[in-house]
Amino acid sequence: MTNTTKLLSELIALPSVNSSFLPANHPHAGEARVADYLAAHAKRAGLDAEFQSVLPDRQNILVRLKPAGKVRRTILLAPHLDTVNVVSDTQFKPVIRSGRLYGRGACDTKGSVAVMFGALCDLAALMNRPRDTEIVFIGLVDEEHGQSGSRFLAKKKFKADLAIVGEPTRLVLATAHKGSVWLEVETRGRAAHGATPWFGQNAVHLMARVVEALETDYVASLKKKIHPLLGFGTLNVGTICGGTQPNIVPDSCVIGVDRRTLPGESESATRLAMSAFLKSRKLNATVKNVKFSPCPALETSENLPLVKQFLGSISQKRVSGLHYFCDAAVLGSSGIPSVVFGPGDIAQAHTADEWIEISQLEQGRAMLLNFLKSLP
Repeated sequence: MTNTTKLLSELIALPSVNSSFLPANHPHAGEARVADYLAAHAKRAGLDAEFQSVLPDRQNILVRLKPAGKVRRTILLAPHLDTVNVVSDTQFKPVIRSGRLYGRGACDTKGSVAVMFGALCDLAALMNRPRDTEIVFIGLVDEEHGQSGSRFLAKKKFKADLAIVGEPTRLVLATAHKGSVWLEVETRGRAAHGATPWFGQNAVHLMARVVEALETDYVASLKKKIHPLLGFGTLNVGTICGGTQPNIVPDSCVIGVDRRTLPGESESATRLAMSAFLKSRKLNATVKNVKFSPCPALETSENLPLVKQFLGSISQKRVSGLHYFCDAAVLGSSGIPSVVFGPGDIAQAHTADEWIEISQLEQGRAMLLNFLKSLP
């Protein structure tokens, strides 16, 4: 078993399910076990670790590799420590089979934690560390729910010249990802007895027309705007709730909509555009935002010197874009140029049999170390 595989196996065995998905005081909740484990490993590697209190009993962990001289630039390595919940506790027992390592968080994103933390420890063990570049590893909390870890860092105005956010990109550098806007659409009707429905107005029936219009003509309109890395924006009607019982004409119906946005599309503009679309179809519905914190799209110029240097050091000619939202946009919006890079495939994230290719772990660690060694 390689060092990275061993490290990831030990991380998987430490439950760090996002507390928002579990009852209070659940034994699997929170990132503390993983943060404490990394702090102990950092100490053995001769690195200093510190904690940032973000939420009650939930802390970001920062591990710094200081340069030989004065700090002139800072590189941030930023994977998240939390995972989604498990189907079975067996998912906390890492299993190696057919060149894959199975377990909760294997690719999302404890694989990135192992690669990034391992590369930092490798760099610390070398005789010649960067002269004036500080490397900071930060294990972020709460990415899977509210991104409290990265939002805390942004609020504190943390400064860095480049943030490499760990997510499963199959070791392809991504400089853009879509944003996520959650909307609630409501139709109103008039209640009546189910035996005399003509005295009422059925809000569910009206919502059926709204959903049909959104999933057809509205989606078609989104496909007219194409981003070179992200394609077009998307829409998903994920929830619906209406009525109280079968013999009452429902006077209200609500759907939950996930709208994936492109760079430049704000939450307010997205809401107003959907409202205008429904109004143009003479569909009487109200649209409102339901997320408390914005989740914008990310777009970082691939022509930035550090981005170009990273791209060259990992022997890639082109950057890519991602359909999912992550901490990179939060950091990017705070003024830190941010990219996304890590082992694993998003197709395996959140699945009951989550896995990662072991070959990607060592390859990713070597690629990242090559970039860090190239820094002055």
